[in-house]
Amino acid sequence: MSLIRWKPFAEIDSLQREMNSLFDSIVPSNSDIMSSGFVPAAEMSETPEAVHLKLEVPGLDAKDIDIQVAAESIAISGERKSETKTESDGMTRSEFRYGSFRRVIPLPARVKNTEVNAEYKDGILNLTLPKAEEEKNKVVKVNLS
Repeated sequence: MSLIRWKPFAEIDSLQREMNSLFDSIVPSNSDIMSSGFVPAAEMSETPEAVHLKLEVPGLDAKDIDIQVAAESIAISGERKSETKTESDGMTRSEFRYGSFRRVIPLPARVKNTEVNAEYKDGILNLTLPKAEEEKNKVVKVNLS
């Protein structure tokens, strides 16, 4: 019986190459997922009367944001447009991200989608989504076995 030297880092490198290959086959580098503009950060809280949603969408005008509310989810989309300026030496450099985004967020309770209150100030979108009456008074009996 002969001894074989174990090389753990070689096995880790091999595993990493296989995982990278698998990931590349699932999500190609030129896909829309990798090249999308941005996804706004969201923060949600819930009170007995309403669901409160706050989104960070700086650099957009209110007219560039589209909000669609269903009873159990909300879809927010928008587009950040680029402003091209030519400098004197003929070169333009931009580090800002431009493009469109769409985010669908499931809501923890049914809401009255006709009574949503929206406020947009300083790049923060605040939404107040009042809960439907049946959600406010919902009592669930739990049976013990």
